[in-house]
Amino acid sequence: MPRQQNNSSKTIGGHWFVLSAALLWGTTGTAQAFAPVGFDPKVIGALRLLIGGIVLLMLAVKRNELGKLSDWRPLPIILAAAFTATYQLCFFAAVATTGVAVGTIVGIGSAPIAGGLLGLIFRGERPGRRWFIATLLAVIGCALLSLSGKDVAVDPLGIILALGAGASYAAYTLMIKGLLEQHSPNAIMAVVVCLGALMLSPALFGIDLNWLLQPRAIGVVLHLGLATMALSYWLFARGLMTVGVGAATTLSLAEPMTAATLGILVLGEQLTSQAIIGIALIFCGLVVLVIRGRERRRL
Repeated sequence: MPRQQNNSSKTIGGHWFVLSAALLWGTTGTAQAFAPVGFDPKVIGALRLLIGGIVLLMLAVKRNELGKLSDWRPLPIILAAAFTATYQLCFFAAVATTGVAVGTIVGIGSAPIAGGLLGLIFRGERPGRRWFIATLLAVIGCALLSLSGKDVAVDPLGIILALGAGASYAAYTLMIKGLLEQHSPNAIMAVVVCLGALMLSPALFGIDLNWLLQPRAIGVVLHLGLATMALSYWLFARGLMTVGVGAATTLSLAEPMTAATLGILVLGEQLTSQAIIGIALIFCGLVVLVIRGRERRRL
């Protein structure tokens, strides 16, 4: 009985770690909106990984958690890094093409479905009724949010890019979940993020980077690299140690909820009744998953 309570407590902690990471990710689109004119989404995505990767690597080295090179399986690491890099490219390009709201909502809103299927197929994780209810509520909420703005422009290419971001995020989560069975979270995130940054490094060559010299651009890049990459991925990896792939991707729907709220409060987007309902549904879906852990703890 004490062991069961201890595991339940860890699960609850895992839920909150993932939620905290999602809240930080929700600031990504808004931060990009403050980037100066002429910014390149590929450059922002590459620098985000580079800064975050360096910070995570320094932490892993300081704690001597990297281990020997022979201890690492190359294929899962390469795939996790590739999916991370692909997500950066698809997400920032989608936001630039079809807007912050639609890009964020479609990208993250499609991830729970992909995550639930991947977790079931490759890890045998059965989502359960509560996951279906939570995901349904959150996805409907995302749909209402995406349709709440009068000036929302839906670009077909942007939607495809956003769907690619959602699928990449789900696949990345699956890879990280497997790696956590053999390595520490700090070491995994450091290696994956740095390798992902290396994959995106060609995006920095042959491109005008003068816009990066502006103070506002420096602030945006530092926020994306430190808060939405290093800190958030540190939190996410710890949460993923006790939370399944499907549940983690559903909990990540706190990101569009945060993005929509910031769009209203910071970017001056109009709050409609439909948007309020959408935010409320996403919130209810997240509560369903968190309450699940609390109920188990009382047993």
